[in-house]
Amino acid sequence: MIQTKKLSCGTTVVMEQIPYVKSVALGIWARAGAVDEPARIAGVSHYIEHMMFKGTEKRTAKQIASDVDRIGGQFNAFTGKEATCYYMKTLSDNLEQAAEILLDMILNSRMDEEEMAKEKSVIREEIKMIQDTPDDDVHDTVCELVFQGHPLGNSIIGTPETLERIDRDVLTGYLRREYTRDSLVIAIAGNFDEDKILSMFEDKLVKLLPSKAEKQAVPVRYQPRYKVKSRDIEQSHISLAVPGVSLEDSRYYAMGLLSNIMGGSMSSRLFQNIREEKGLAYSVYSAASSFSGAGYFEIYAGVAHDKIAEAIGGIREELEILKRDGVTKEELDKAKEQMKSAYIFGQENVTGRMFSIGKNMAVCRRVHTPEEVVDGFNRVTMEDMRGVADLVCDLNQYCGAAVTNGTFDMKQAMEG
Repeated sequence: MIQTKKLSCGTTVVMEQIPYVKSVALGIWARAGAVDEPARIAGVSHYIEHMMFKGTEKRTAKQIASDVDRIGGQFNAFTGKEATCYYMKTLSDNLEQAAEILLDMILNSRMDEEEMAKEKSVIREEIKMIQDTPDDDVHDTVCELVFQGHPLGNSIIGTPETLERIDRDVLTGYLRREYTRDSLVIAIAGNFDEDKILSMFEDKLVKLLPSKAEKQAVPVRYQPRYKVKSRDIEQSHISLAVPGVSLEDSRYYAMGLLSNIMGGSMSSRLFQNIREEKGLAYSVYSAASSFSGAGYFEIYAGVAHDKIAEAIGGIREELEILKRDGVTKEELDKAKEQMKSAYIFGQENVTGRMFSIGKNMAVCRRVHTPEEVVDGFNRVTMEDMRGVADLVCDLNQYCGAAVTNGTFDMKQAMEG
């Protein structure tokens, strides 16, 4: 059962009891990510995430790691477009110690300038790693094209230039403004004592500011854009994307099902056409990414350098078939079973459940229960599928990005 409580300090706690396990996953979510950052200091949320592990007033970085190991915990963090999460999985008996460590990191991190300099070098290497991983690079590039001029187009990791502008004052000022009591969500799933977890956090967050200013929603001003990056690589990577739907859009489940039909499995249309029939790609798939106010639909393929245009032609074929014929009832039924299975499989561990309820509350400010999600897929009709197919079936409306070993006219290939 999922329960939501509001602490007297203004922070939301969302809890899911799983009494038959002996473990627990605890996450502290901050409603602060790339969308909240001024463009000139892009990457500051991610920088803060790194610095949270670099020492507090009473623990060195090594002591943080040692204390987690002492309770057999597994912990990590990640930064997204709209939220940052710090989490730990441990035995239920060690929950209090896990909560104390995470709170110490969130509330008492020193943000030491010497450690900041070291971590800035680490992040520079992380940026290079992404640039040296062309499939990651092309995904980031096409997202930036779709949301150009909109906060969702901000880079999560930032750039070497924006990183240089982030000094201690900038970092701590952003942290103070964004990590407020009302922007934090405590998410917990597993076997735990509800009263104890509430008391753990009730009086611990008062040193944070009570609230942060709501940012005004910015409309996405979309137009097709194209970008090609040249790298010394052995394979070309292409990504084509078009606006999709948000997390709260009534078409959310239909869009997920359409993505599954088009490129979500080995029996999907794109896989069968581009890989199995034409032999153009080892990896080809589609994905529907959604945020609180927008989303996008993406098609990716990794192909030989001289096969980019042919692969785009194959993608065009499938989109034209989708426009002409739609999807079949058999495809829809199969996609529903695949999507429900993937969702349920992901819920069969405490960390997966914590991620689900935490992200729901942090980004959407409400929790979608497993029953709601399964029902959401079940309720999708053939008419719903025709509606979302209309959003994605015109290749001329797509942005196009490629990372390849030379020059390539992406716009010409897509307008073909």
